[in-house]
Amino acid sequence: MTIPSAEGFLPAASCLPCTAEEERAAVEALTRDAEANVKDGDLRYLVSQSWWTNWQSYVGLLSYGENDTDIPLQPTSRPGEIDNRKLVSEENSSGSEEQELQRTLREGEDYTLVPPEVWRKLYDWYKGGPAISRKVICEDPTSRRYIVDVYPLHLALIDERDSSSRTIKLSRKAKVHELYRLVCSILSVEQSKIRLWDYYQKTKNKELANQSETLEEAQLTMDQEILLEVSVDYTWSSDLAPRCTNNEFALVPLEPSTSSFSIAGGPNISNGYSSRIGSSLPQDNHFNPLLRDTEDGYSGFSNGTKDEIHGLTGLHNLGNTCFMNSAIQSLVHTPPLVEYFLKDYTQEINTDNPLGLQGELAVAFAELLRKLWSAGRTSVPPRAFKSKLSRFAPQFSGYNQHDSQELLAFLLDGLHEDLNRVKKKPYIEAKDADDRPDEEFAEECWNDHKARNDSIIVDKFQGQYKSTLVCPECNKISVTFDPFMYLSLPLPSTVTRMMTVTVFSGTGEFLPMPYTVTVQKNGACRDLFKALSDACCLNDSETLLLAEVYDYRIYRYFSPSELLHSIKDGDQLVAYKLPVGHEKLLRVEILHRKVDRFTSEPQFSISRKLIGSPLVTCIPVDSTSKVDVYAAVSAVLAPFVRAKVHPPGDSMLNGSGPSLDGIVLTDNGASCEKGLSTSNVDEAITDAELLPFNLYLSDDKGHVRNPIDEDSNHVLGPTMRLLMDWSVREHEIYNLKYMEDLPDVFKPGFMSKKTRQEAVNLFSCLDAFLKDEPLGPDDMWYCPSCKEHRQASKKLDLWRLPEILVVHLKRFSYSRYMKNKLDTFVNFPIHHLDMSKYAKHTSRGDQPPIYELYSVINHYGGLGGGHYSAYAKLVEEDNWYHFDDSHVSSVNEEETRTSAAYLLFYRRVDGNSCPMSEDVPVDTDMVDSPEA
Repeated sequence: MTIPSAEGFLPAASCLPCTAEEERAAVEALTRDAEANVKDGDLRYLVSQSWWTNWQSYVGLLSYGENDTDIPLQPTSRPGEIDNRKLVSEENSSGSEEQELQRTLREGEDYTLVPPEVWRKLYDWYKGGPAISRKVICEDPTSRRYIVDVYPLHLALIDERDSSSRTIKLSRKAKVHELYRLVCSILSVEQSKIRLWDYYQKTKNKELANQSETLEEAQLTMDQEILLEVSVDYTWSSDLAPRCTNNEFALVPLEPSTSSFSIAGGPNISNGYSSRIGSSLPQDNHFNPLLRDTEDGYSGFSNGTKDEIHGLTGLHNLGNTCFMNSAIQSLVHTPPLVEYFLKDYTQEINTDNPLGLQGELAVAFAELLRKLWSAGRTSVPPRAFKSKLSRFAPQFSGYNQHDSQELLAFLLDGLHEDLNRVKKKPYIEAKDADDRPDEEFAEECWNDHKARNDSIIVDKFQGQYKSTLVCPECNKISVTFDPFMYLSLPLPSTVTRMMTVTVFSGTGEFLPMPYTVTVQKNGACRDLFKALSDACCLNDSETLLLAEVYDYRIYRYFSPSELLHSIKDGDQLVAYKLPVGHEKLLRVEILHRKVDRFTSEPQFSISRKLIGSPLVTCIPVDSTSKVDVYAAVSAVLAPFVRAKVHPPGDSMLNGSGPSLDGIVLTDNGASCEKGLSTSNVDEAITDAELLPFNLYLSDDKGHVRNPIDEDSNHVLGPTMRLLMDWSVREHEIYNLKYMEDLPDVFKPGFMSKKTRQEAVNLFSCLDAFLKDEPLGPDDMWYCPSCKEHRQASKKLDLWRLPEILVVHLKRFSYSRYMKNKLDTFVNFPIHHLDMSKYAKHTSRGDQPPIYELYSVINHYGGLGGGHYSAYAKLVEEDNWYHFDDSHVSSVNEEETRTSAAYLLFYRRVDGNSCPMSEDVPVDTDMVDSPEA
């Protein structure tokens, strides 16, 4: 796809600047018109979300509200030029017109999508870029559902003739015949003389012969290989070599297990199958995954000599599929599901359920589970499962990052409908309690639910809520009992966040020092300025200049009114300590470039590589000679001088550079210099051979390198940008390590004991979930007594608890004004989670509802660019493992408790299923434990 150049959007004559209100009205009108007439093949342009948020703030509209209502916001200053550099991958090939994106971007967090007409307007008003466009594709022709193909499919085309490789890009919705046409066009060959093969993992899996299916239906995944085969005299090389077929592998017999290992007290497992029920597997291949286990180019059988332990198989990341992999690993390590799907489950497949997927999702999941429980494997590519998932759940198609909890909810519901034992659901009219006892009414509601929903998922995963609504006017009480599949627990509201900023001296007084401060999450940068000022003991004559560093450059400066939610945890912030009133001086930015002294000038652009962190200082606007510039830079570099090179107390350049301490700003903005003189600077400074470093005038990207004039160096705007060369000589004089490896604003991970004790626990989350609270104004309840909608109070109770309890920690908070992730550490029990306090009814006699943790899904990072992994326990082995896509490693039990925990999987235990050992540790460090 060719992306139009941004320059082509500029009119012949630049228009006059628009007001904020005019910009807003123009963008809204253009957006409405474009969305009303969207069609397949249209373009949408990506715009940096941080820039877009600033623009929305500037025009007085942070986001669109519900029903197209506007949300006013206090206007801020006009944003600078559009800066999409953070969206673009550093691996962009030179000369390529299409911008390659970072692989972990998420819409609404890293970028927003705008129509071409809006992009033209924004570019005309603000300039910048680069322009990044992507095509609109029709996801579902029936419902006319359109999506933007932000990440087109990348395929590595391997030419069998010379083993050469080249990357081709197509939409995943493109047909196979379009792929053939593109290959023929690139290589100038006739289509009748070529064949294309799915060459995943350098193995000929299948020929791409169905010209009418899409690349997604053909199970081609991001970055995989396809093989080009060219006939010679109408002979194909693949016809000359013998190939194994699926049927050949199907004849391999199952070997008896040599291990006593079993799962959840079930039958022994051999090669991923039960030795007790292996002979009862149906001979019909339609629903028999055994005969199709060689898919993706590998066999599912092993003699057991490589690995005696089952269940330690990783999953390939097919392109931002870590969200899917983590959910799958947690489910395939759920003991009841393992036992169920290793047996002959096919008799329970419901192909007639209109709410199901005709059994295809259940079969795909079962095939994958059996592969993961086969011995002798390191990792499995879940391509067939991903293809089925994309077909039935288009929201998870493509290669964008998604929410693991949303996938888990869909997967459990889809498996339930595919395995629903009820072939014809009866109609059951909703009933009222009519003042009957809770036990009687709850049992009736549960039986009604089971009459329509009866599956392994309901048996193991579903519980029952009691919901009580009270009318605030007539006190009418309405009680209902509803099923639930998991608990979505809110985290007790945390209003602060920790932010780390590295403070640099703009006057050369000290080495950089990182400071971690606590600020209000919904605050502004002025709050961060205040906290940093207190932390680094700023005096009345000093102030801080806050900036974000990205790609070794100043990415943006922050104004005091800018909101803190625009700063992500993965950003790198610096603050430069400067004199009060520095705005009236000439700001000097110093970029650093690694350079080879022997590199010739024409090779400058090729060998350029920025390093370190930018430095910032200030000089008077009328002191821009070479002597002044070098003296100012030498002063700010003074703390980095290696002691063995220069004695303490003796600065470079004779220490005679202009001191910022001697600058006094008058009321009219003029500056006078008190005792400031450069006359005693050694005249040898002008001799380049004697200078301690080399400086050049540059631009904000470090792309320009112009010599510094001896007398005066006029610059446009308030900033002079310099480029400093770092060769062996500079490294011998200055220590660059203090400018490297800036810390992130916040790095989630293992929390210290102190932080853990200040955090919340799982019981606090349960209490917040079950507390009595009024309904929102948009969620009014119709009172049958008042005959009006009322803002009733609602109280939830847990009535019936499931065998498998899934707990979702709601770390992602969404509001009209912002989206955020809570990195609060939640202290949850690994052993002996006692739910007696919360269970209003038990069906197991007097046995308390006690749960053991067996899996955790983690989410690392912020809303955009995050990563999922899973911890899972092999129950019979009693060991924990970390499943990070294809990598599987052993972990200690305590390592599973981190601030990244997102989904918790508990298994109910009692005296019959899994007796508690006296040696099992009880979590005594749980803070605010529930009362007995």
